Amino acid sequence: MSGANMDKSITLPADEIFRNLENAKRFAIDIGGSLTKLAYYSTVQHKVAKVRSFDHTGKDADQALLYEISEQEEITARLHFIKFENTYIETCLDFIKDHLVNTDTKVIKATGGGAYKFKDLIEKKLGLKVDKEDEMTCLIKGCNFVLKNIPHEAFVYVKHADPEFRFQTTHPNIFPYLLVNIGSGVSIVKVETEDKFERIGGSSIGGGTFWGLGALLTKTKKFDELLQLAAKGQHTNVDMLVKDIYGGGYQILGLTGNLIASSFGKSSTVDKEFSKEDMAKSLLHMISNDIGQLACLYAKQHNLSQVYFGGFFIRGHPVTMHTITYSINFFSKGEVQALFLRHEGYLGAIGAFLKGAEEDNPNLYSWGENYAGSSGLMSTSPDVFPMQRSRSGTFDMLEMDRLERQLVNLPLLFDPSSYVPDTVDLTEDAMAREYWLTCFEDALEGVAKRAVASQPDAKDAADRAGKFQQKYWNKLQTLRHQPFAYGSLTVRSLLDTREHCLNEFNFPDPYSKVKQKENDIALKCYQKVIRSLDALGWEEKQFALVKGLLAGNVFDWGAKAVSE
Repeated sequence: MSGANMDKSITLPADEIFRNLENAKRFAIDIGGSLTKLAYYSTVQHKVAKVRSFDHTGKDADQALLYEISEQEEITARLHFIKFENTYIETCLDFIKDHLVNTDTKVIKATGGGAYKFKDLIEKKLGLKVDKEDEMTCLIKGCNFVLKNIPHEAFVYVKHADPEFRFQTTHPNIFPYLLVNIGSGVSIVKVETEDKFERIGGSSIGGGTFWGLGALLTKTKKFDELLQLAAKGQHTNVDMLVKDIYGGGYQILGLTGNLIASSFGKSSTVDKEFSKEDMAKSLLHMISNDIGQLACLYAKQHNLSQVYFGGFFIRGHPVTMHTITYSINFFSKGEVQALFLRHEGYLGAIGAFLKGAEEDNPNLYSWGENYAGSSGLMSTSPDVFPMQRSRSGTFDMLEMDRLERQLVNLPLLFDPSSYVPDTVDLTEDAMAREYWLTCFEDALEGVAKRAVASQPDAKDAADRAGKFQQKYWNKLQTLRHQPFAYGSLTVRSLLDTREHCLNEFNFPDPYSKVKQKENDIALKCYQKVIRSLDALGWEEKQFALVKGLLAGNVFDWGAKAVSE
C-alpha cells in the first residue's frame, strides 16, 4: 500500500485515537507479525468538584448556604493503548510525530519480532532511540498487570451457553498460573511471582503451523480468512472417528464414538475432494487438541489449575477458543480450566511500557479501565453487524486511569476472593439487562439537562452535554448487542460508564446543585430532628431510626419513578 493510499484509507481523529497525545510522556511498542500495539503515558486535565464550608455564626445564618461547590482543574495520569494493523504503521508514526509536542522522551521501549524490522523507521519518524526488551518478560509483566488491575479480565468461553463468556472475579492472589502463549510456535510458562517465571515447555506446532498448512491446503493466505473457513467447516468429513473404526464407541477404553481417532484420517481412504472449510476445521482441531493436551500435561505436572491462553492464534476468535476449551476439558477431565483474557493482545505493549516506567513504580498504584475511551470485546456473533465499531478491523483502544492510592481488599471480608458486590449479572439475565439498559437510556436526557444546570456559567455546557449524551447512548447500544464488551455487565458498571463519559466532557457531578440544595435544607433541620429523637423512648427511637433510614433510601434522583 502506498503512502498516498494509506492516507486515504484511514482517518485519525485526535479526539478518538491517540488521545491526549500532546501530553504524552513515555512510549512503548509491541510489533508482531500483523499487528502493532502502541502504549503511552499521558496526563489528563479534568474538572473535579470541591466543597468549601462557611462560618454560620452571624445573624443571617439561617438564610445563607452552608457550603459552596466549586469546580477545579485536576491533572491525573492515564495509560493509552492502541492496536492497529502493521499496514498502517507509517501513517500512524507520521500522525504521532505531527501531534507530539513538549515531550522530553528520548527512548521508546520495543518488543516483538517486528521491533527489529521497523526499528529504523521508528527512529527516523519519531526521533526516538528504540530500546529492545525481552518479549517473554514483557508478556508476563503485562499479564500480571491486567490480572491485578482489571476486574473481569479473565473469562471462560462456553460456545453453546448463554452468555458464551463467563467472567472471573479479580482474585487477591493471582499466582501461580500457567501462561500458554500461542504465536508461530507455543511457549508454556509457569509464573510464580511478579518477577519469577520459567519457560517449562513448548512446541513447534502452533499458530504458524495452522497458518502454513492451512495456506497449502486451502490456498488461503490470510489468517483470519482461514479461521472463517474453519468456522463453516465440518471436521467429521475429513477426520476419522472412533465409530468409523469400531462402528461405535470403544467402551472398554472409555472412548466415545464421536471422538477423533485420526486427524485427516479419511483423506487417505476416501476417494473424493474435500472442501476448504472441512480441511481448515480439521486442521484447527488437530492443532488445538495438540496444544490443549500439552498444556494440560504441564498443568498437572506442576499442580496448576489456572491456565491462561494468549497469542495471535487466539485473538478472541470463538472457533479457536471453543476448540482449545474442549481440548482442555477432555484431557483434564474438567480438573484444569482454560481461561482467556479480554486484553491479551496488549500484554506485550503493557509489559514493555512497565519496563520503561520502573522508576515511577507503576505497581505502587491501582489502575482502572476507562470505559469511555476503550473499545471492549467484539461480538462473537456474525449477526451483530449494526453496532460493530466503525474501525473495528483497523483500531482498538484501551485506556486506564491511575488512582492516586492503591486499592486493597476490605480487611473485614471473610473471603475477598469470593466476594461479589453486584447482586445481578446482567450478562446472564436478559430480562434484567433489558430493563436496566432501558432505564439508563430513558434517564439520559434528564442527566444531560442536570449536567448543563450544574454549570450555569459555562457557555459551552450545552454542547458538551450533547456530546456526552451521544457517547453514552452509543455505549448503551453496544452493550445491548454485546453485553460482555467490558466484562460482566452490572448496574454498577453502567453507572461507572456513565461517570466516565461525564468526566470526559468535564461534568464531575451533574447533581451537585440539587445535592447542595437538599443537603442545605436537611442540615438546617438536623438539630431539631436530633432533639425530637432524644425525647423518644428507647423502643420508639429504634422504630424512628429505621423509618428514617428507609425514607432516606427511597428518594433517588437517578430512579426512574422519581424522574417521572
